[in-house]
Amino acid sequence: MSDYSIEKNKKFTLKLRELIQTFPRFCTDFFRGIENITGIMTRYGYAVDLRTFFTYLLGAGLCNDAQTIRDIDIAVLEKVDPITIECFLEYVSMYQKNDDSSEFIINGERAKARKLAAVRALFKYLYKKGFIKNNAPALVDTPKLHEKPIVRLEPDEMAKLLSTVESGDGLTKKQKQYHQSNAIRDTAIITLFLGTGMRISELVGIDIDDINFMSNEIRITRKGGNDEQIVFGADVRRALLEYMVYRECIAALDGHEKALFLSMQRKRMSVRSLELLVKKYAEIAAPLKKISPHKLRSTYGTMLYRETGDIYLVADVLGHKDVNTTRKHYAAMSEDRRRLAAEIVKLHDDTADNASPPLPTNNKDS
Repeated sequence: MSDYSIEKNKKFTLKLRELIQTFPRFCTDFFRGIENITGIMTRYGYAVDLRTFFTYLLGAGLCNDAQTIRDIDIAVLEKVDPITIECFLEYVSMYQKNDDSSEFIINGERAKARKLAAVRALFKYLYKKGFIKNNAPALVDTPKLHEKPIVRLEPDEMAKLLSTVESGDGLTKKQKQYHQSNAIRDTAIITLFLGTGMRISELVGIDIDDINFMSNEIRITRKGGNDEQIVFGADVRRALLEYMVYRECIAALDGHEKALFLSMQRKRMSVRSLELLVKKYAEIAAPLKKISPHKLRSTYGTMLYRETGDIYLVADVLGHKDVNTTRKHYAAMSEDRRRLAAEIVKLHDDTADNASPPLPTNNKDS
């Protein structure tokens, strides 16, 4: 595991422990019990969503004399029925951030499904261990999730994106002030996204020592914490080699010496800074599409599937544990088939297009 991943785990472990201190005491057993089967980001996500659930129970008056989340007794969960869970899901569709704020938090179907998953996990654990006899969330249907359209770049848009990164054409005057010093780095980043399909968190965590130019491999830390070697091609190799020459001239700040990609502050680039970097160039290359690092990953998966037709290869390269996660890349082929279908069905006879139009008649009875 890279130093970045270790620091990330440490950071969110501490944040999770801080949150748990404000939770009912039975939650300590829950988070300890799922530690060996979940990643830290999953557990932290559960904690954030469970805090919303407990806050709702307090506000709904279901917690007897409890004044804070910490005071909620496990007996409260015995009173929670499926209707309560459904009311909670309706509540999180839109609710105030806090009592003193006029800001509202709005959750769509995916956010509601995620919150239900957190509540289900808690009840399932407590029910399985015999702490409660009620498992109401298991009787509630998951919100229907509508398929999102697959947004990706076409080959000409990919070429324009790389050209924009290299030249800086289309950038604002202020953006061009920084482009000259960052062009080599930015080109390497975009090329790496498009040429390997790696996740943004995987790219952020790359250290200099993770790259092996002898075998054209990069060691990355996958989602879930497993290290894996991915192979890159000639285009990525060329961009990385050019950047490495530039990178050797930069003296990184203490604690960031190993990081491959550095910000202008000479620190390891963050997920947010990479998102903004991609957005800056993509708005010029493909202004009608909302392109993010994840969309570049979808672009790579789509192109790989188009070239190979092997969904299992795409799943393996992208690091998907379940091939069904990868099947969304069938969307590209489905669109191609739909375009073909549009040309197959003829509304007019092509042979009739060259025929002379019928002469008008003076038939008064018509």
